[in-house]
Amino acid sequence: MQDLTSGSLTGHLLKTTSFMLVSMVFQTLYVLIDLYWVGRLGTDAVAAVGLSGNLMFIVLAATQMLGVGTTTLVSHATGGRSRERANLVFNQSQVLSLVGGLFFLVAMATRRVYAESMSADAATLQLADEYLLWFIPALALQFGLVAMGSALRGTGNFRPGMVVQSATVILNIVLAPVLIFGWGTGIELGVAGAALSTLIAIAIGVVWMVVYFLPADAYLRFSFRDWTPRFDLWRDMLKIGLPAGAEFAFMAVYLMIVYVVSRPFGAAAQAGFGIGIRIIQACFLPVVALGFAVGPVAGQNFGARKADRVRQTFRTGAALAAGAMFVLALMVWLAAGPMVGVFSSDPQVIAVGEEYLHIIAFNFVASGIVFVSSSMFQAMGNTIPSLITSAARIAIVAVPVLLLAQSPGFTLRWIWYISAGAVVVQLAMNLWLLQREFRVRLNFDTMVKTPAASSPESTPVLSS
Repeated sequence: MQDLTSGSLTGHLLKTTSFMLVSMVFQTLYVLIDLYWVGRLGTDAVAAVGLSGNLMFIVLAATQMLGVGTTTLVSHATGGRSRERANLVFNQSQVLSLVGGLFFLVAMATRRVYAESMSADAATLQLADEYLLWFIPALALQFGLVAMGSALRGTGNFRPGMVVQSATVILNIVLAPVLIFGWGTGIELGVAGAALSTLIAIAIGVVWMVVYFLPADAYLRFSFRDWTPRFDLWRDMLKIGLPAGAEFAFMAVYLMIVYVVSRPFGAAAQAGFGIGIRIIQACFLPVVALGFAVGPVAGQNFGARKADRVRQTFRTGAALAAGAMFVLALMVWLAAGPMVGVFSSDPQVIAVGEEYLHIIAFNFVASGIVFVSSSMFQAMGNTIPSLITSAARIAIVAVPVLLLAQSPGFTLRWIWYISAGAVVVQLAMNLWLLQREFRVRLNFDTMVKTPAASSPESTPVLSS
């Protein structure tokens, strides 16, 4: 356990951000390299893996709900010096992860139906079915891996998650070509090999992560007496995490709207946007990592009832995010064309991607502060405000874009300008609602202290 309630907040944030950033960089490399190997199997293979990837979005939303709730409640307990409650939350998160993983395994029975509904032809259908046979169990194991890593982050221990995730990504990268093409074995598994390599890597990662909780002096330990379902804790975890998971759904809605509206502009337009959004995702890695770091730091100080340090965590995190995103925005604006050109030589694709990046770069700073402020809501145990502002941003984009798309002279740049403006509105809403949360939730001295709340063995978790 690392005490984040004392010492330099800037130091804590930079240290924890660096751990998360390493993991995210490795994850990004895995996606790119895995796509490269699958791409060598042909268009049908790429399509099959692509449609299977839709399930990953669902799992990301579900595990985000579990992970955010676990990190928040564990950080509150840790900050409040209640090791017993931290362990209770940790063990209950394992039970909930088992329920989630088993529930997702039910999808094995419907994978053929799913593949038939999404596949464009028989070849894609067959490859998707082969891929899902191994990919769905891999996704089910993600629940346990996320629950354990999130609990450790709540205690301020980011290193195990970074080490395990980075190692599993490297293992996956090594295994993929061996299993796909039969290097050294002569057994070519094709797309099934890609999914199997993922399953093996994650299974090893789960076992490896379990080891961190076995030592007698471990701050968090498995305790089967705490595995009796506590539905009140499940409710608290999901209440905090549900809005965070819903934000993935909003992102899916945004992407669907853009792809539908851009269809009349041709494949080049969609390709340009697709490349642009991936460049944006890569650029946002530092601020996403910072957001993951802000949650536990602010959460522990919230649990320790240190209001000034909670506010200072936001100010420090926002400053770091704004500075980093300003530099990245300048780089993207100056080199947008060459960046897109790395992935395509088509002049139309480059033109669309460059225009998109030039416009979206103007909201980089606002987006960075949005990430930090959303993490602050999570740290204080109330993610409803960030859900509201995310929904508002999507509505601001969706309604006018769908209406304007029918107008003569409509161009894609209208979408990019509206999207950039929507982020500014979301930032304003986040800051206003965050100040309200600070006034309501950080007035510890004026709260009526119940025996449970004032006990050193309890955690000051506030209802939303």
